Amino acid sequence: METYLNSNINSTLASVLMINAQGIMISVAGNDYFLSYNRIPWMKDASIKSVLNVRMSGQNAIEWPDLDVDLEIESLKHPERYPLVIKRNALDFV
Repeated sequence: METYLNSNINSTLASVLMINAQGIMISVAGNDYFLSYNRIPWMKDASIKSVLNVRMSGQNAIEWPDLDVDLEIESLKHPERYPLVIKRNALDFV
């Protein structure tokens, strides 16, 4: 599935290129990115239909509305800057 976002300058595209046992390959604005299930574990058991339903969310992010997942494009370019860390607060232990 391909989803287009019309802008004043041009159209940007977000689409899933491949799904395999290790992760998902996507194309965003002409750049390809591999998203490992190690970095996006919530997608590992998602339905193919839900994973294919990806679209631009503004100019700086993509979203999977069926999965309630949003990713900044910058996090695709530089995943090392976006570690997946759960921050706990006092209410988590009540």
